[in-house]
This record gives sequence, structure tokens and C-alpha cells, in this order.
Amino acid sequence: MYKIAQNPRLKSMADAISANFQDLIDRVEQKGERIIIERQGKAVVAIIGLEDLKRLEALEDAIDSQVLHQAISENNGFTTLDAVIASRGDE
Repeated sequence: MYKIAQNPRLKSMADAISANFQDLIDRVEQKGERIIIERQGKAVVAIIGLEDLKRLEALEDAIDSQVLHQAISENNGFTTLDAVIASRGDE
């Protein structure tokens, strides 16, 4: 059998992180807060509520739909692959 050595310091850190994370989740879920997490003074992650995420995704879908409709209206009905590649330049 194997025995896994446990570092008490790491376990206490994990417990603290878990407790703090649960507090963050509660604040977002119950109070509608938006939490920004920074690393070295730079915002890197956001925790938002599920309803906020759904609204953001709906907005993205609406923008994508608007862009698609505009592209269709500006198109003469036929585009070759070569024309698409040429229009994109050196991307």
C-alpha cells in the first residue's frame, strides 16, 4: 500500500483558499457582486454570476448576428476562397 505524505502547511493553505473561494462565490451569487482577481497588480480573472454570463453571451450572439447580416448585405452573392484569402492580407 502507498501512504501519501501530507504537508500540514499546504493543507492549511488549501483550506484557507477553499474557505475564501466559497465566500467569493456567495458574494457573487447572493449579492450580485463582480469580483476581479489580480496577479501582480494586473486584473487577470473575473468571477461573475450566471445571469451576468448569460447576458454577456446573448450580447455577443447579437453582435455576431449583426456582423453576419451586414456581411451578407454587402456581399454580391459570390466570393471565392482566393478573394477571401487576399482580403485578409498577411494575417
